Amino acid sequence: MTVKIPAWSFSSIKTFEQCPKKFYHLKVVKDFQEDQGAEHLIYGTAFHEAAEFYIRDGTPLPPQFSYAKSSLDNLKHRAGRKLCEYEMGLTEDLEPCGFKDPNVWWRGIADLIIIEDDGTARVVDYKTGKSAKYADTGQLELMALAVFKHFPEVKRVKGGLLFVIAKQFPKASYDRAVDEPKLWEKWLRDHGRMKRAYETNVWNPRTSGLCKRHCVVLSCQHNGRND
Repeated sequence: MTVKIPAWSFSSIKTFEQCPKKFYHLKVVKDFQEDQGAEHLIYGTAFHEAAEFYIRDGTPLPPQFSYAKSSLDNLKHRAGRKLCEYEMGLTEDLEPCGFKDPNVWWRGIADLIIIEDDGTARVVDYKTGKSAKYADTGQLELMALAVFKHFPEVKRVKGGLLFVIAKQFPKASYDRAVDEPKLWEKWLRDHGRMKRAYETNVWNPRTSGLCKRHCVVLSCQHNGRND
């Protein structure tokens, strides 16, 4: 029997890698959910919206985000076509499609893409964490792969995670000819592990230091929040 696997994203595959059992409860049976009212999530959402309106429309930043103005100005004044909160989808054949198309296999949203005239695209993802110590540039890899599919004229992607509070900017560059094949090999391998879990319906827990007090899956034997 063919198993229908929902479209995946960077965040969903990272949740699976963190713990397949957690992924199962959050994304498959959905009997638990992350706390969407958490203060850091609300703050992050508000910042993303403010940055979008500032760069796209010139809407002044709310006072609480004025500290990020110089960083956003550097992006706002850079030459090139700017796409804010840009939705992209890919089919299983790695063809570009709409974010909500029936055949979408992967989907992602780029906080900011700047398409320059020389075949370069800049991809920026805003982060409101207080440190870039554990920054994961895997998100930039997937965005670069999607940009290569959606914008055939782009030959290289310069990506960055803009930590606006920490004022840090981890960067990575990707060349279509050199990096695209090996990056797809990596991500298809990672997706294959998640696909096998769907097909076998085996979702083994993966314990870590986050289990005891931070995981929202209270029914797991490794969770200690009800102790």
